[in-house]
Amino acid sequence: MLTAIPTVPCQIHASCVSVQGRGVLIVGQSGSGKSALALQMMAYGAELVADDRCDLSMTELGVIARKPDTLPAAIEARGVGILASPCCESTVLMAIVDLDSNTVERLPALRHVSIGPHRLPVIPSGDKTHLVAALLHFLKHGFHGSMGA
Repeated sequence: MLTAIPTVPCQIHASCVSVQGRGVLIVGQSGSGKSALALQMMAYGAELVADDRCDLSMTELGVIARKPDTLPAAIEARGVGILASPCCESTVLMAIVDLDSNTVERLPALRHVSIGPHRLPVIPSGDKTHLVAALLHFLKHGFHGSMGA
């Protein structure tokens, strides 16, 4: 379960995808499915920012994620291999998906992580049958005002 983000700028073990310049940072233990979730989202139009490690920095716009220069433009597909993939240069993070935090609640209470002056919602992995669709919709439209995000 995500409890803290290191002080930025930093490099974090995570994957990141973006839709229209709005990104989600996917965190979890090794083998939890970070790359698999990113790859599924990419199949529906998300752009890869980085797989396995992300550089985080802060601007007045928010927390920015980028691919470290040392990483190839690629994503791991477990059981298949390393797949070439174009990467977008950067994205503004809108949320963090925590694959180590699961919920069965229909409408879970929203948790946040503060990174400097920015508060990002933490989305648990929950019911994976619609997680990809929900995350893509979230990146396009955000939460409804009733969520208190």
